[in-house]
Amino acid sequence: MGWLRLGARALALIVLIAVFVPLHYLYRTVAYGSPFPMLFLRYAARVCGARVQVIGTHLRRDVFYVANHLSWVDILALAGASGTAFVAKAELAEAPVVGWLASLNRTVFVKREHRMGVAEQINALKDALVDNWSVTVFPEGTTTDGQSLLPFKTSMLSVLEPPPPGVLVQPVVLDYGDVAEWIGWIGEESGVNNAKRVLSRRGTFRLRLHYLEPFSPEEFRGRKAISNEARRRIEEALIEILGKPLRPFAHTVAPVRYQPNSEAAQ
Repeated sequence: MGWLRLGARALALIVLIAVFVPLHYLYRTVAYGSPFPMLFLRYAARVCGARVQVIGTHLRRDVFYVANHLSWVDILALAGASGTAFVAKAELAEAPVVGWLASLNRTVFVKREHRMGVAEQINALKDALVDNWSVTVFPEGTTTDGQSLLPFKTSMLSVLEPPPPGVLVQPVVLDYGDVAEWIGWIGEESGVNNAKRVLSRRGTFRLRLHYLEPFSPEEFRGRKAISNEARRRIEEALIEILGKPLRPFAHTVAPVRYQPNSEAAQ
């Protein structure tokens, strides 16, 4: 049954691609700022099983979203809700279909070990902010299990030093509820295996996007101060959502594998 679900969802994604990608390129021949990547990613998240609920109000332009990070599904959901571009880890680019789809929305893929390429990545981020009006960064630098929050890396926040005129920072919390640990892309799991696992999962899962109160980066001195403020707000909101203190990431366990009778698989 898992293979049937995988095949059905893959077929649905192919149909979405066949509809929205030609519309996107056709639209780009006559105008800029195509709405079709956002629409496609919104429906793609739904095909993958996510039932996205937006809590709070997200800014529509001149905004730099800072979010916690659990899965490649984050990109589908956030882009589907706001049309944002992204900074994401380079491994995502290798995920089947998803990496290419994310690139349609101007995702900037970064390699943590590629120190010499930081300036080039920052320039790409600036271009994405101009073109898409909004950019999302996952400053933890990797995905977690939804019960933890890693220290934020500040290199990709260099675009806010100094901040572009009028740009605000809006922290975002992604809450997968009971399936957070199951869906978390952690450990040595490859992108291909993770995609297979998620797409073959039975049923749907809830994903709440909590858009927190935005703040002006001009009120903070440098990217480290901006990063600390965004992390503080995300941590406070995540603790409130979970109803318990966060768990040190070093103590997390591997993702729960699919079990037909488990509550997480419903």
